[in-house]
Amino acid sequence: MALTFYYGSGSPYGWKVWLALEHKGIPYEFRLLSFDAGDTKTPQFLALNPRGRIPTIVDDGFALWESAAIVEYLEERHPEKPLLPGDAKMRAAARRIAGEADGYLATTSGPLFDLTLFRKGEADAGKIAEAQKKVLEELAQFESQVKGPYILGPLSLADFTLYPHVRLLKRIDERQPGNGIADSRLPPKLAAWKKQVEALPYYAKTIPPHWKS
Repeated sequence: MALTFYYGSGSPYGWKVWLALEHKGIPYEFRLLSFDAGDTKTPQFLALNPRGRIPTIVDDGFALWESAAIVEYLEERHPEKPLLPGDAKMRAAARRIAGEADGYLATTSGPLFDLTLFRKGEADAGKIAEAQKKVLEELAQFESQVKGPYILGPLSLADFTLYPHVRLLKRIDERQPGNGIADSRLPPKLAAWKKQVEALPYYAKTIPPHWKS
């Protein structure tokens, strides 16, 4: 029985899991849920995940949520094409960078989203500029760790966790020019790393569906 993958378009946490599934070549049934339609709050979905959040997977009757736990589970169930290095120190570094991306970068980016794509009312250019400054300072933390071609050298969990958060910053700029973080504003090593991820053969398949319309 194929794994079922419940996803919400644009979620960086769902995107991480989607990249991992494609990288490992795991067969899956894709279920796109709509946040606006309340798909994650239906009785059927809450029976799988009582928190009503995505991503969620169901593998042979086993339901699992929280993206970090899902990727660790996939890594153990499908060790081919590993996303966690064999060396203990490198493995710890991959987990640390993933934790920093989901924690520090996501938290730092939140105010910028609130002031732009999620705002109600008029834009505040001064507050947006200050939010951008803080995001760029956080991105510099990751710039200092890029070994190339990927964050730790080989492709790892760190890349699939960090990339969606970075790409969403460009999404703001695509929707509201000047208000996000365009590629031209990324630190140079991080910009080169981003291109490497986007060159992966399965990358295009994982672009959020609503971005293509």
